[in-house]
Amino acid sequence: MHSLLIRILRIFPDYFEIARECLSTGSSRQLEVVHAVIFRKDKILFALRAHLRGWELPGGGLLPGESEETALIREVKEETGLEVTIERKVGSYRRTGLVPHKASVFRCRVDSGLMTPSEETPHLAWFRLQELPSTLFPWFRSELVDALANYEEEVNRIESQGLKVVMAAIWIDLAMRFSGDRAGGVVPVEESILHEP
Repeated sequence: MHSLLIRILRIFPDYFEIARECLSTGSSRQLEVVHAVIFRKDKILFALRAHLRGWELPGGGLLPGESEETALIREVKEETGLEVTIERKVGSYRRTGLVPHKASVFRCRVDSGLMTPSEETPHLAWFRLQELPSTLFPWFRSELVDALANYEEEVNRIESQGLKVVMAAIWIDLAMRFSGDRAGGVVPVEESILHEP
């Protein structure tokens, strides 16, 4: 009961932080992020987001003057503890709506490292490609489909993140919080120990 109450109380500061981030993206510089699709045999690595609880592809924002590739390798190391090699760029996704941004997605392989969660990503897990959790944020699904398709050329997509996507993200967040981060209907193949902030 005590841990459930803590999860409920954490919703408000987390949602406040998310709202602050959304409002601060109104600068003249477009928000740019990178995501890594990391495969190992028939499995894919997902990270659990700390503030908006749900599964996502590892990655994050670019630092000023940083290339997409450098940012991706840095972010994956920070979030997962793993050193990766980029195999190819899957594509670019320009998203409109609540938080307009450009996401660049890369297919990667693990070279070395020990899977280690971080404050930003408190849980990491490998899932079978045939059994993805329902609590994977919806905007990562198109990236994953394109990475699996192995197109000869990079894809360029424009996607709208309207109210339907926002409501899906809130549902995922609440389902994860009230299940102790176990929602999604699928058991991971291998996972990290949950890092409590």
